[in-house]
Amino acid sequence: METVLNILHVVTAVFIVGPMAILPMTAMRAIRAGNGSQVEVLAKSTNIFSLLSLVVVVFGFGVMGTADPKLNLSITTPWILWSIILYVIALGLTLFLVVPTMRKAAEALAGSGGLATGAAPRYPAIAAGSGVASLLLVAVVVLMVWKP
Repeated sequence: METVLNILHVVTAVFIVGPMAILPMTAMRAIRAGNGSQVEVLAKSTNIFSLLSLVVVVFGFGVMGTADPKLNLSITTPWILWSIILYVIALGLTLFLVVPTMRKAAEALAGSGGLATGAAPRYPAIAAGSGVASLLLVAVVVLMVWKP
């Protein structure tokens, strides 16, 4: 069972957390192109993938629970605890900064007839928020592999 949960944990991380990190970057391209409808779709998709990323956490807890008792893994194991903290920060940044800012940029583009100038002030917040969230997710991957 541990192997199955491990596989599910890694596969969901790749196919759910990956888009969570990449879609805002695609939205920045759509903002530059002045495509408000695409930015709106990407905001919805980013929100959905971010919420679905909680499945990765559930599988992670499953892996931890079925791990060999000799490993003495718990939520207080430093690399697990830091992974959870960094993930929660990345999730919060994505759900409470990046997605709402993408939605505002989409509205600005729709209101300006597709001219990127209406969304331009929101571009740095999306870039910074999604960039920091992506770096935090990379740090989680490093901790999961390295297990210091």
